[in-house]
Amino acid sequence: MASPRPRLLLGQRQTPAVMARLQKDFTLFAVPETQMTPAELVAAAQEFRPDAIMVSTSLPVRAAEVAELPPSVRVIATVSVGTDHLDIPAILGRGIALSNTPDVLTDCNADLALLLILAASRRAAEYLDLMKKGWGRGLAMDEMLGCRVAGKTLGIIGMGRIGRAVAQRARGFGMKILYSNRRRLSADDEQGARYFATPEEMLPHCDILSLHLPASAASDGMINARMLSLLPRGAIFVNAARGALVDEDALIAALRDGHIAAAGLDVFRNEPTPDRRLVDLPNVFATPHVGSATMETRTDMGMLAVDNIEAALANRPLPTPVMA
Repeated sequence: MASPRPRLLLGQRQTPAVMARLQKDFTLFAVPETQMTPAELVAAAQEFRPDAIMVSTSLPVRAAEVAELPPSVRVIATVSVGTDHLDIPAILGRGIALSNTPDVLTDCNADLALLLILAASRRAAEYLDLMKKGWGRGLAMDEMLGCRVAGKTLGIIGMGRIGRAVAQRARGFGMKILYSNRRRLSADDEQGARYFATPEEMLPHCDILSLHLPASAASDGMINARMLSLLPRGAIFVNAARGALVDEDALIAALRDGHIAAAGLDVFRNEPTPDRRLVDLPNVFATPHVGSATMETRTDMGMLAVDNIEAALANRPLPTPVMA
């Protein structure tokens, strides 16, 4: 007699290819039409008694939720690189394996960062608004001018996989690359980029600043009024990493007074309901946390999450475990 299929609780739908694999290999709880809330996840887990749970960054699993999970849960797989939505000590302390999905979304996140750089620099939000209103008149030669990206100096805070991929793309625009990181990269990885031991040393030299580091207690609100003031007046600010890195009141003030000319933002402190004062500014180009939102990447992420789940349930080493 065949062994029963393992029971899997999904916090939200996955791409068709991932869903097909899950439906073939697992017994699934009713898949929600929209993202579950933490309370709904706990209630479903208590009813379904799953072996595994799949979540993403939009579904926090904190200590309160972990404490309410049934003992059947052996692994939680987050379909994301980031883990700041998870209480890692609480999860691991329950003896539950934990995994994420690094590497597979590097290219798409870097592509999105370049989109934000270009859109913010070239006033794409304002141009799009003008076109939606019907355009209607010619623009003067000195009207609604953005800034040229080619040849500018790009500063990157966080030179991990995604930061390096952004630098690689920026070089195609003839941009000069500066970076600040916890440690200096090898010469091969730097590829001519200039290293600064602290962001404060780097910021005065940046025409464009792009963030590519994880959120943590130490980095919370690190981009504050003082840090923004160190950028040259008219600089472009881009964040495709985590909203918690930024003091949004300080960013709003800098955008309103023109010290920051424009911002390209994919992430916010309060998701999915960001501060309207920020996203309604004409010099902000905003996207709804979609750095990995391509069919190819979301499928790769989901497949890696399933690989981790299957490994955990078979008592094999996880391909991409999250450690304490």
